[in-house]
Amino acid sequence: MTHRAHQAYSQNHTAVQTPEKLIEMLYEGLLKFTSLAKRAIEEGDAEAKAKWINRSIDIFIELISSLSNDGTDMTAYLSGLYMHQIKTLNKANIENSTTELDSIIHVVKVLLETWKEETSIAYEMA
Repeated sequence: MTHRAHQAYSQNHTAVQTPEKLIEMLYEGLLKFTSLAKRAIEEGDAEAKAKWINRSIDIFIELISSLSNDGTDMTAYLSGLYMHQIKTLNKANIENSTTELDSIIHVVKVLLETWKEETSIAYEMA
């Protein structure tokens, strides 16, 4: 029962967020799940590794589906970048590579930082 209450709260909390905040939350989730996958590899926990890598892949898929179909270079770039990160996650999963996960963490940190800067500038201009 407590789990269902928490799920309902989480869904309602997410439903009232702005699209900009939701993207930020997805990036933060990627950092969390990828870090947990890295720890699982270091601890030799194959089940946890697969769980956290799969969650990270799901977030990248969600990010891809959230892109507009405007045909801009930025949309194409982000789509390709996200697909590359999914391939890197799969490689990390197969090879038990924390180096691959470190690479993803670095990319997502840059994306998150850039996203926060861009959205704060957009709000200042509005």
